[in-house]
Amino acid sequence: MLEDKKRWNEKYSQKEAQENVSLILEEYVSHANVGIALDVACGTGRNTNFLAQKGFEVDAVDISNVALDKIAKRPTINKIEADLDKYNITPNKYDLIVNVNYLNRRIVSQMKDGLKKGGVIIFETYLLAHGDFKIPTMNLDYLLRKNELLHSFIALDVIYYEERIDVNPNGERVKIASIVAKKS
Repeated sequence: MLEDKKRWNEKYSQKEAQENVSLILEEYVSHANVGIALDVACGTGRNTNFLAQKGFEVDAVDISNVALDKIAKRPTINKIEADLDKYNITPNKYDLIVNVNYLNRRIVSQMKDGLKKGGVIIFETYLLAHGDFKIPTMNLDYLLRKNELLHSFIALDVIYYEERIDVNPNGERVKIASIVAKKS
């Protein structure tokens, strides 16, 4: 945990806070009831701040205290410094759970359980490219396999699912998997 925290703190110390809201969140946030949201691995809060502006109370979870310090101070934002390898999502608490550019398979089932009835999950992260191209610094354990995201949330009502090729901010081609699903 301490090595991860140190690495992420160094990264966020050298980097401006990202302000661009995730496009999938911006497009699909209206499918969720405004209430309590969880932003998993929130970083500097680009999605957290957006959700708070939309009226959500947000639990923003990240291992980096440096990143959390860059999130706007609002009474509706609860900053939680935690190692997601140990953090547990409270069951039946959230109207919306957002997970962007992060994968921790240990908490995927907790995300489903963490949604209230009618709650929405918006999840988007990198997909293993099966040799086509790779991000050289990426640990393959943190990449989804083909259709893995869909299968992980198949018990929910899928609103949107896609696997696509995109270009990351460094200009590298990457594969992305995205899902928006609702708990009935």
